[in-house]
Amino acid sequence: MQWMIYGANGYTGELIAREAKRRGAAPVLAGRNGVSIAALATELDLPSKVFSLDAPTDLAAALDGTGLVLNCAGPFSKTAVPLMRACLAARAHYLDITGEIEILEGAHRFDAEARAAGIILCPGVGFDVAPTDCVALMLKTALPDAHELALGFETAHKMSQGTAKTLIESLGKSGKVRRDGKIADLPIGQGFRQIDFGCGVRRAMPIPWGDVASAYYTTGVPNIMVYTPISPARLAIARLTNVFGFVIQRPRVQAWLAARIEHNVVGPDAAAREASPTWIWGEARTPGGQTREVRFQCSNGYTFTVFSALAIVERLLATEFPPGCWTPAAIMGQEFILSLPGTTKID
Repeated sequence: MQWMIYGANGYTGELIAREAKRRGAAPVLAGRNGVSIAALATELDLPSKVFSLDAPTDLAAALDGTGLVLNCAGPFSKTAVPLMRACLAARAHYLDITGEIEILEGAHRFDAEARAAGIILCPGVGFDVAPTDCVALMLKTALPDAHELALGFETAHKMSQGTAKTLIESLGKSGKVRRDGKIADLPIGQGFRQIDFGCGVRRAMPIPWGDVASAYYTTGVPNIMVYTPISPARLAIARLTNVFGFVIQRPRVQAWLAARIEHNVVGPDAAAREASPTWIWGEARTPGGQTREVRFQCSNGYTFTVFSALAIVERLLATEFPPGCWTPAAIMGQEFILSLPGTTKID
């Protein structure tokens, strides 16, 4: 089956393309930047296509003969829905590496269409949200009566341009949690707790991470929060964005910030990725107060994304799976996290 990496010229897309080539795969490298795509395709001796997501007719032609698309082009608020619709029309599986709640939640609205088309939609096949999705399923399996899930991670790696652009889109917006099965607002700066993610207790803050959407579909648990450590300086900045969010969300300000990111942000090199692992934590709780906790150390988020995304691509290319909208753990199982290089469970 022919498959495609869209956004292959981006930071994470290029990492995935290089690893796919090393494994002997031959994905079509695609994106909007013709110069960058052509240069990478020539270097890796892989086929390529250049197309934007603005014209449905161009999309239909570009996906002709393609059986699977892995979307690595963020921010996914701009790329996911057009590519999902194109994949539905072309009857091609759709995967992406988003961690955006709106995309993960919205994909499930296409579930019936995906089943009718005989394809799989699975957003979040990278660090956002595959490792925490496995943790959520482990906890639900260990504690079937759980009605609360708390998930989280700790890391210190640098951001790529795509991650930074996604971050600025969220500045000034409310945090998100799931309460009684519904996604609800939680103002930034509320809901703190002390958490040991695996390397010592930290003060942690709820964040609008993708598991608020995806973990619900994986486990059915109706109350979900996601945490990460927060320093006093970062908390002060977050609270300022609450006050001035209406300014930050203006299109001209967003465009200016995006331009600064393109000029100044460079993703971590191999040495930096190797030196910055990630700690994953989760806790389940029943109405009666019974709890379970798990912790893992895994590779840097970008490295994890490369291995995770390609493993799910390889699974879908090699074996049949029921069509519809799925989460990574639902496709790969709760032990998937332990099958990836660099992952160890912490006692």
